[in-house]
Amino acid sequence: MAVPVAFFAVFFAYPVAAIVGRGLKADGVWQFGRFGEVLSRPDILDVLWFTLWQALASTALTLLIALPGAYVFARFDFPGKQLLRAIVTVPFVLPTVVVGTAFLALLGRGGFLDGLWGVRLDTTVWAILLAHVFFNYAVVVRTVGGLWSQLDPRQEEAARVLGAGRFAAWRRVTLPALAPAVAAAALMVFLFTFTSFGVVQILGGPGFSTLEVEIYRQTAQLLALPTAAVLTLVQFAAVGAILALHAWTVRRRETALKLVDPAQTARRPSGAGQWALLGGVLLTVLVLILLPLGVLVERSLDVSGGHGLDYYRALASADANSGTFLVAPLEAIGNSLRYALVATVIALIVGGLAAAALTRRGGRLVRGFDALLMLPLGVSAVTVGFGFLITLDKPPLDLRTSWILVPLAQALVGVPFVVRTMLPVLRAVDGRLREAAAVLGASPLRAWREVDLPLVRRALLVAAGFAFAVSLGEFGATVFIARPDNPTLPVAVARLLGRSGDLNYGQAMALSTILMLVCAVSLLLLERIRTDRSGEF
Repeated sequence: MAVPVAFFAVFFAYPVAAIVGRGLKADGVWQFGRFGEVLSRPDILDVLWFTLWQALASTALTLLIALPGAYVFARFDFPGKQLLRAIVTVPFVLPTVVVGTAFLALLGRGGFLDGLWGVRLDTTVWAILLAHVFFNYAVVVRTVGGLWSQLDPRQEEAARVLGAGRFAAWRRVTLPALAPAVAAAALMVFLFTFTSFGVVQILGGPGFSTLEVEIYRQTAQLLALPTAAVLTLVQFAAVGAILALHAWTVRRRETALKLVDPAQTARRPSGAGQWALLGGVLLTVLVLILLPLGVLVERSLDVSGGHGLDYYRALASADANSGTFLVAPLEAIGNSLRYALVATVIALIVGGLAAAALTRRGGRLVRGFDALLMLPLGVSAVTVGFGFLITLDKPPLDLRTSWILVPLAQALVGVPFVVRTMLPVLRAVDGRLREAAAVLGASPLRAWREVDLPLVRRALLVAAGFAFAVSLGEFGATVFIARPDNPTLPVAVARLLGRSGDLNYGQAMALSTILMLVCAVSLLLLERIRTDRSGEF
């Protein structure tokens, strides 16, 4: 636990505590009265209310649209199922900047709907809600569908034999068994939408602001650190409560059910109703997931007079972007790949050691450590990025001008995915195998190399893939610390969208398409090596 604890203490707890302290301290004295001052402001109350209700609405809408998909993937066997499963997961690993850009191309000015029917939904809450459903669809399908596929269908069949109708049997037998997974998925969706940044920043316009967006505005634009500190602590408390509830639902799901092999529960659809349900889910995937991605690609090729690669060629020109970048935007691709690879290595080392420590069930200390590892997913990345600038500025950690600052921030987000991927596999390793190796004279290191590593190699590759994809798209912290001469892909996209002109807009679409393809290829490779189909990410 020493290395992960030290890593989180230096690169997470210290920057966050420092920026909160700067905001709430005056002449060395804590000013807790600022909570009342900030939280009583009408504009801040509007932000808190919008953050809460849009997260609740996004969660409810995601469950409504995705639960039929979870059932189809759990109970039906049809051609192309694994490919479709990978496709619906692509949005989850996409950077939020790309998600926002895709829906901007679909719903914004000059977008697909604007050109077809004259309909614009950007700067409306509907664009935000739809983008959140697009992003979180796979969370419900994989978390709920993964458990649903392992529930023994004979229990529901027994209820039918005893006289219960189809809906009554599902409501009394299947739904209670699924409740922990549905609750866990709902909490995950709520967490991601409650802390939404890139999607709201691009689609919300000046009229809509979540806590994360407001923290960014107060920090980067207004330099109002007291307000940003209060909002950070409010978000921290809310995220802590959400994670505690999520941990409780996961423990219930792990201990309350007897599961079967998913291969025994999937059948080909039969009857008009089942085929109609499958068709409806396929149509949903087409409209909700493939259409925004397809429009994004089309807009990147849409030049005056037809279609071509003009915007892609412009990415290689520093002169065409002299007002936006110090270098050609195409260099952001190499920067992002290098940063993401380094961040992946850091996340694997820190997350792997943390997962190994968590396999030793040590009571409250270990459970608290597990919760600590999840906090970067919910604590304001904007706060972390700005905290890096004001804390890592003195020897021996004067890193403000160092390239390593960006991978460190990205690794903070990648570690939770490494832990969640490797922990179930490490816990499944029979401890008697290690004991047998020790009896035969193997040292602890050799026992790990000879026993554990071969068993967890695939999980390690999956964890590396997720860490790479998440690091590649990290935006909240990177927007503060990426240098102008070394921008990352998400930062470059945001800068291009922030400037007027068809050239900037087209290049933003082109960069987003490149980033989408890199993430999609990474995910498809993961699906080929992934063996755990339990539904966990």
